[in-house]
Amino acid sequence: MKKTSWTSKLTSSLTAGAAALMLFAGFASAHVTVNPTVAQTGAWQTYSIKIPSEKELPTTKVTLKVPQGVAFKQYQPLAGWKITTEKNDSNEVTSITWEVDADNEGILAGQFQQFNFVAQNPDAETEVAWDAFQYYSDGSIVEWTGGPSDSNPHSITAISQDPAAAGNAAAGGGHDSAGTAGNTGHDDEATGDDTKANDDTTLGDALNDTVTGEPNNTDSDPGTLKLQQATLIVSILALILSFLGIALATRRKKR
Repeated sequence: MKKTSWTSKLTSSLTAGAAALMLFAGFASAHVTVNPTVAQTGAWQTYSIKIPSEKELPTTKVTLKVPQGVAFKQYQPLAGWKITTEKNDSNEVTSITWEVDADNEGILAGQFQQFNFVAQNPDAETEVAWDAFQYYSDGSIVEWTGGPSDSNPHSITAISQDPAAAGNAAAGGGHDSAGTAGNTGHDDEATGDDTKANDDTTLGDALNDTVTGEPNNTDSDPGTLKLQQATLIVSILALILSFLGIALATRRKKR
């Protein structure tokens, strides 16, 4: 029986390590994310939520919960998507839902979709968590509500008083034009509550020039980059351990 050569073992280890690296990198960048990750206190901020489809099924609906202390103002209409908002008894928007229209297949496997909206940040420094619920065509739901170390973490935005930390905050002009449209009934499937919702509305002056309608690759945000760097380090360590194991095995055989 022919013995496996050291070169073959090394090639196999490199292949396995590369596959692991690609797998970990995919996990690092495939989360539902809300950007920016840092924003100015009290500012009218243009936010973007990025939804990747991780299953071999289309994503047909997404519900985003508005964090406490954040005042939702307006959303950007998007062809092929019906957009509704939930309100509480104080007429404050508590969630926004994007759902496919009849002629829209949704977000297919290997694709992502980005939705834009405007909200006013809290006046005090804090961290706000964006809980999101991703619905697939088979009725399954992925809840992005966990902590940073969980498999389905929610996005977090740090609200800072430092203007330099939030350079892309929405411009101050146009605040008076912001508002919400009339209400219609809507059942929030993420909470099971019957509350009021808004019809589609056009985006007013609150959106600044940072919204172009073109997809924005948000994988470069600090949180995602840190996670990708961590997975790269783990993969490199795994390769080093593989090499050490091969060297020890070869040394034992020579004895």
